[in-house]
Amino acid sequence: MTITAAAQAARKPARRRWFLPIAAPIAAPLAALLLAGCGGGGEAPARPAAEPPVPVRLVVAAPADAVARLEVSGTVRLKRETPLSFNTPGRIAAILVREGDRVRRGQVLARLDITSLGANAASARAELVRAEADLKRAEDLFAKGWVTAARVEQARASQAAAAARLRAAGFDVALASLVAPSAGVVLARPGEPGQIAQPGSPVLTLGELDQGFVLRLPLADRDAARVRAGQAAEVRIPALGPAPLKGVVSEVGARGDDGTGTFRIEVKLPPDPRLASGQIGRARLALGAALPGAPIRLPATAVFSARADEGFVYVLNGGRVRSRQVALGPVGSDGVVITAGLKPGERLVAAGVDRLRDGQAVTVAQAGAGAAQ
Repeated sequence: MTITAAAQAARKPARRRWFLPIAAPIAAPLAALLLAGCGGGGEAPARPAAEPPVPVRLVVAAPADAVARLEVSGTVRLKRETPLSFNTPGRIAAILVREGDRVRRGQVLARLDITSLGANAASARAELVRAEADLKRAEDLFAKGWVTAARVEQARASQAAAAARLRAAGFDVALASLVAPSAGVVLARPGEPGQIAQPGSPVLTLGELDQGFVLRLPLADRDAARVRAGQAAEVRIPALGPAPLKGVVSEVGARGDDGTGTFRIEVKLPPDPRLASGQIGRARLALGAALPGAPIRLPATAVFSARADEGFVYVLNGGRVRSRQVALGPVGSDGVVITAGLKPGERLVAAGVDRLRDGQAVTVAQAGAGAAQ
């Protein structure tokens, strides 16, 4: 028993020396933390500062076709370009003008060979003489009671028919010469002497100068619906130099072309001796308000996370931006068309969307074209 007690007494100091070196490094930091948390003289940790608003540039959602002006190319034409043709078939005896010739009103332009027409007129005249003689004979016999009244009426009808045929033959002879209906210029000459002309087949095309020149423009249906007769148009014709001409919309087509689907718009041009049919010009037209339900066009930089026909934009709402999903349409050099998800007049971030997040506070740094102030 003495040995065992002594052994136990010997182990106790050794256990104390082993514990103290390990506990000292842990206890010191723990005491420092307790003093820092409980000490009355220490300051609380500082909270992070509020995030400053991000400067952005805004744009207002506007209809894709709500452009103030539209520029379109067209062709200069005389207001009235009349194809001239003969009334009856026959051989063309002479064409007295060439393309580009200026003509006066009433001037003879071409003639048919009237040999057959003259023969027809002579035959009609002889028939009228015979019918008139028959009518006189019938009237004399009726007066003597030898024929009935019906026989007289028949003779009178034959005489009237012969007179009508003679007038028609004379009409054909008169129309064997093409006469200029007004002063103008010969634009085309499809006929040539010696050819057999058919009724209604153009022999000459005459541009009538008294109606002046117009610029004919093909417009899409949505644009033509916003053009009104009488509105001003600025026209530039490269062949006449850089100076613009002041035109007026004189006609808006009521029916679209079956082949192209476009409507023809005519812009009346001021008098200018340098104008010629066939010149190319470009007109700038002021358009009216956009049609309801028109798609919206935005800068391509305003759209992010685009995939297939969907994307997102940031809409300004109470000083903060909110992301919104939109449907995407065609993309062009002038921006991307938004077919659904936005209303005209809403303000959106135009660029720098990669620096923003949903709910971010922003401030307007710069207003672009059509942008919100």
